[in-house]
Amino acid sequence: MVNYTNRVICDQHKRVIYFFAGMPGNCHDLTCLRRSGLWRRLDSAQLFDRGQYLLGDSGYVPLEWLVCSYKRTGGDMDKVSFNTCIAHARVGNEHCIGILKARWHSLKEIRTQLRNARENAYVIRWIRWCIILHNFLIWRNDEWSDEDHPIELERDADIRPPPEGIRDVNRRGIQRRQEVQALCLEINRRPGGLLSRRRCVAA
Repeated sequence: MVNYTNRVICDQHKRVIYFFAGMPGNCHDLTCLRRSGLWRRLDSAQLFDRGQYLLGDSGYVPLEWLVCSYKRTGGDMDKVSFNTCIAHARVGNEHCIGILKARWHSLKEIRTQLRNARENAYVIRWIRWCIILHNFLIWRNDEWSDEDHPIELERDADIRPPPEGIRDVNRRGIQRRQEVQALCLEINRRPGGLLSRRRCVAA
């Protein structure tokens, strides 16, 4: 059985636009990201237009192109509310991964031995094939029913803090998160927004 840590980035339609596989299952999310080809391209600002960025959970650190939730809020209600917004937005990514695993159960547990680079490459190709089929079904407007096919979502308790030595953050990353937080709270506190009083009472 192979235990891999895989990184998946999807758009609002749950279409996978990037994935990175091949790292051991005990490898932290941020370590995997830093060892991927995506890191080099993102850090050189080759992928995003002005104002674009990725969303991540608290297992990451804030960067100019990566806005993540707070690991510790210190009772700050603005931070708590912002984390709620991030968690709400991340549901799409978790749902995408859940659909992938539900459609192709082999992704939950690929039973093979990794004795050489060739077998490792085969497993990565297997994951890629499943993702290609997943994107094809989305392109074909194949609808997925959670009622007929329940999926498993990642729990917040599964999120690990960044390892020692890579918890550094840059000033621009902190500034970007503050900018996004201010805009997010302003929009979602309007009537009908995610954080509006009327909606919270109704929930």
